[in-house]
Amino acid sequence: MPSTISLIKKLRSDYPQFIFKKSNGFSWSHSENTIFYTEKDDNNSLLMHELSHALLGHTSYNRDIQLIAMEREAWDHTIKLALKYDIIISDDMVQSNLDTYRDWLHKRSTCPKCTANGLQTGKNTFKCLACGHSWRVNDAKTCALRRYNVKT
Repeated sequence: MPSTISLIKKLRSDYPQFIFKKSNGFSWSHSENTIFYTEKDDNNSLLMHELSHALLGHTSYNRDIQLIAMEREAWDHTIKLALKYDIIISDDMVQSNLDTYRDWLHKRSTCPKCTANGLQTGKNTFKCLACGHSWRVNDAKTCALRRYNVKT
């Protein structure tokens, strides 16, 4: 398994269309055409995952379920891509990572009034089928999720 530094050097050569920039975390920025990475990745799986988002052309989503589908697609691509660089991606690691998005979706869709799960009606809005309550949420994925009542 290559070190992160040697892998970055190889990826910059193999994918000159992207910028690879050291950061405090892992992400893909379509608008900056940049893959942000940290050297704190034991097997480079997160780096390869962000590269997969870039290669798949992932840019934005309108519904939370679309984000989860993009994450799944990126992990499927990561598993194949990683083999080229002698990196093994375990299914447990993939499922653990996907679970963070599943948990995020569940929290966003939980009605703050009755705790039933609601349906997403807009990018950040939900409506409960059980009690009819509507709420909006912030975009939080890495910070505290907030839910706000919508006045009807």
